[in-house]
Amino acid sequence: MKVLVTGGAGYIGSHVVRQLGEAGHDIIVFDNLSTGYRWAVTCGELVVGDLADEAAIAGLFSEHRFEAVLHFAANIVVPESVENPLKYYSNNTRNTLNLLKAVEQHRVPYMVFSSTAAVYGMPEETVLTEDLPLAPINPYGASKMMSERMIMDLAAASSLNYVILRYFNVAGANPDGLLGQATPEATHLIKVACECVTGKRDGMSVFGTDYDTRDGTCIRDYIHVEDLAKAHVMALNYMADGGRSRVLNCGYGRGFTVREVIDVVKRKSGNDFPVQETGRRAGDPAALMADNSRIKKVLGWQPDYDDLDTIVGTALAWEKIWQERQG
Repeated sequence: MKVLVTGGAGYIGSHVVRQLGEAGHDIIVFDNLSTGYRWAVTCGELVVGDLADEAAIAGLFSEHRFEAVLHFAANIVVPESVENPLKYYSNNTRNTLNLLKAVEQHRVPYMVFSSTAAVYGMPEETVLTEDLPLAPINPYGASKMMSERMIMDLAAASSLNYVILRYFNVAGANPDGLLGQATPEATHLIKVACECVTGKRDGMSVFGTDYDTRDGTCIRDYIHVEDLAKAHVMALNYMADGGRSRVLNCGYGRGFTVREVIDVVKRKSGNDFPVQETGRRAGDPAALMADNSRIKKVLGWQPDYDDLDTIVGTALAWEKIWQERQG
């Protein structure tokens, strides 16, 4: 297919672009390079541009007859979204609307949307199904929820088919060391711990040690970025084969505590680093894990990297490569 990938120079998007290229798709990456990199686009053509620029979007869609759009471009830092909500509603929600206008005008049949478990908010359940009510507690989650709704409503009024993928905690890197998370000032736990190993950070904090979990710290469901990327390619194939629009969780269905993750990073690296225990952050549920039965049934998706040691090992290897590359 002729595929447009917005945000394809970023962490997750770049892994998906590589797998799309290996599957033989014809790819155009549209990215403003605010958090992405030219070198991360290993397949297809990179067009530098911003989804706030409707003229640029119109020109892109006029030049290429896209059969599918995979939409990753977004801001994703929860605390920042609380401090600067309009940035998130502008970039995540309004710019999705700009993109959808072109999708509608050019009658693009397929769309895969990068969403998040943040749309669920703080549910009482710890293993989350796609049918739970959406109740985001921060502008990031709300901006993604609004985008989901726009996609669903457009699909109901047109011939658009979609797969919305709700990510849990994405981590790890390409096992060959080609790609990894290079996001400036990243806040992801595994990334932060790996930066402590390489000396980029002097230490890290654990936010809350009094949760009702096995060691008092939060439990999260970590999914390897390559398994997540595979889900996008399978979602595209699913729709091309006539599959109807779906919303699917992306996770392994089991979780690890913050302390367990830090212990694995220390053990795998052979390095110790300072860890400061501090108070809870507002809006952090004790435990969040994905019910992934639907994605397995609908797409036939099965993970290849469902192992915390493997996830951490690839993240550590990439972090060393990335630090050396930066000098």
